[in-house]
Amino acid sequence: MASFRFLHAADIHLDSPLKGLAGQEGNAADRVRNATREAFDQLVDLAMEERVDFLIIAGDLYDGDWRDYKTGLFFVGRIGRLNKAGIPVYLLHGNHDAESQITKRLDLPGNVHVFGTSKPETFDIGDLNVALHGRSFRHRDVTDNLVIDYPLPVSGAFNIGVLHTGLGGMAGHANYAPCSIDDLVNKGYDYWALGHVHQSSVLLEKPYVVFSGNLQGRHVRETGAKGARLVTVEDNEVVEILSVPCDVVRWVVLPVSLNDADSIGDVTERVRDALESAVGNEAEGRLLACRVLLEGRAEVHAQLVASEDQVLAEARAGALGLGDEVAWVEKVVIATQPAVDPRSLAQREDAIGELQRMFQDAANDDELLSRIESDIGELVRRLPHDVRAQIEDQVLKSAIEGDYGALINQVAPYLTARLMARES
Repeated sequence: MASFRFLHAADIHLDSPLKGLAGQEGNAADRVRNATREAFDQLVDLAMEERVDFLIIAGDLYDGDWRDYKTGLFFVGRIGRLNKAGIPVYLLHGNHDAESQITKRLDLPGNVHVFGTSKPETFDIGDLNVALHGRSFRHRDVTDNLVIDYPLPVSGAFNIGVLHTGLGGMAGHANYAPCSIDDLVNKGYDYWALGHVHQSSVLLEKPYVVFSGNLQGRHVRETGAKGARLVTVEDNEVVEILSVPCDVVRWVVLPVSLNDADSIGDVTERVRDALESAVGNEAEGRLLACRVLLEGRAEVHAQLVASEDQVLAEARAGALGLGDEVAWVEKVVIATQPAVDPRSLAQREDAIGELQRMFQDAANDDELLSRIESDIGELVRRLPHDVRAQIEDQVLKSAIEGDYGALINQVAPYLTARLMARES
């Protein structure tokens, strides 16, 4: 029986705009901008170095319609290297690069085999005794269970199902091409190469049901190593499945405790130490893209709230101080608490005390909540769904969810801190 190896990748999102880059310059920011291309280069290099027999891309090669032909030309150029090396590519389109989403087209090298959209299609690799079954998305919003129409397995062959699916809405992903694990198992295939869910996982081993995850993290919700799966098959059995990183930028949320910190200098030093430690322990030689989370009960809380721009600049300076393209700070989140309890502040006979007492009553003031609903509720309802879904700010989230009592409770510490910073 044949022995062979293949790479399973998905969710490459070539030229996807990474978040947090607005107005940022320098080598590190440029590296982040080009990360999806560099990660694809890593995948191609890996395929050639490992001399794999074929490469599977299980959807979302592209992030959407091309702005121009540069994205397509990049892909053709890199796949041309695999063509020269005799490595075939089996490409399935998902929701982001569905047939209706991509309006520009380029002829692809002869080693690229694209699954059709009208019905499931099977590609046979005769010399390896492998059959690959898949169906690309014609439209972005596929809500049918595509697996039902996938063909029966080819007798005696190693059968691979290629599918872009939410598999019931895993990890908060939209439930495109919904199906169940039982649907996959009952097809009788040996390996399911899945795409769409960006977290790599092996859901089952008999048969193998695998999400490769995305090739490159694009924002802070996609932390940790990203890459592809290298699969070895002997005598029609998977004998090894390795997770191989391809990312060139690695995202991390970096909590920094500011308990007992009483100056901006203390904050800067602790952030710098945390960045240096993370580079040594988590980057694995890659550019580390960090969201710094300042937390704890700190004397310096009010100063932090009043000096957000300075705090961010100091954090970025600390990253630059570690070397070129070593670490990059996307954002600093100030989640500290004041050293003084708000209930104690409410006892003060001054503007700060009066403000605390107003806030304590505001969350239960029906007239005030009604006015907030009138002024803010209508505004947030006009926001596009995609914008609302991606908002991370807790205050805006409360407004979108119509929880105006929570909104007041979240705004209160900020306004108090601003007022106390003026006092100090």
